[in-house]
Amino acid sequence: MRRRSLLIAVPAGLATLAACGDDDADSSEASDSASPSAPETSAAPSPKIVDGPLPAITAGTKFGEKPTVAKGSGDPSKDLAVKTVIAGNGQTVAENDYIQAHYLGQIWSSAKVFDNSYDRKTPLVIQLAQGSIIDGWRYALPGKKVGSRVQMAVPPTWGYGTQGNSQAGIKGTDTLVFVVDVQGTFNAKSSAKGTEVAQDNVDLPKVGTNTDGKAPSIEVPETDAPTKLVANYILEGDGAEVGAEDSVLVQYKGVLWDGGKEFDATYTNKQLVSFSLQQVVKGWAQGLTGKKVGSRVLIVIPPDLGYGDNPPQGSGIKKDSTLVFSVDILAKM
Repeated sequence: MRRRSLLIAVPAGLATLAACGDDDADSSEASDSASPSAPETSAAPSPKIVDGPLPAITAGTKFGEKPTVAKGSGDPSKDLAVKTVIAGNGQTVAENDYIQAHYLGQIWSSAKVFDNSYDRKTPLVIQLAQGSIIDGWRYALPGKKVGSRVQMAVPPTWGYGTQGNSQAGIKGTDTLVFVVDVQGTFNAKSSAKGTEVAQDNVDLPKVGTNTDGKAPSIEVPETDAPTKLVANYILEGDGAEVGAEDSVLVQYKGVLWDGGKEFDATYTNKQLVSFSLQQVVKGWAQGLTGKKVGSRVLIVIPPDLGYGDNPPQGSGIKKDSTLVFSVDILAKM
């Protein structure tokens, strides 16, 4: 079983990180709709992938534009139809990656749009993992490159099954048509890519600036820990600022101020973490609010904003410990 992130195991009195669990983090909260999150069951056999048929995209034909898609003509394929409409040249998407994408979904037989992220002006960030997303996406998108527009027609077997999705108005017999603009992909080797910021304060930890996906070093000085929250850029990205109610996808490493021992890290767990800033310890919520996507941030959390006198059992964290984190903000959700 994958090791559970200590950020999830927040003691009573502080908010719990409900967005994540023992297994893959659930990022379906990025959308107000149930689509294209996975149905309750997702155990279909691997599909045969074919070129079509697929309905025409009649307007919004550029990458990142909200598309208009014609009604399906005739019967859809019983297989998974996938077409790269615009070929990107960015990083290749792999299964179990988190992807960032704008998308539109409609029903083949009626052209009724049941969901789209373009109107929300917020791309979806979700993991291409079984149980996190419908199988149509999970099989169609690996191998595609960032910057690509992908169109797919997903039969019920690799969509929402015979139960459909009543929230989205999808029947158990509906084939679904999606247009997906892949804007980014993230995995356990992802790093922030911002501009280095001087680390001049010798009384604060010094954090490594490597961007190779490996854990940065954290050198804790032999001085008294600060009594107030510290949240400083190590690498300053150029993305959107994170709001207090946002969810984020991150890489992080946490060490104790006293001795510098690592107690938790996504790098060690080989699993990114996503969460809402309303569901974590106060030091994380306050430290990341206002910071830019693409940044690496040093956060030093005093006990009253961390675990206080009730640290997680088995964590190696003593009561009233000051915690030091390096956090790479990969995406806002």
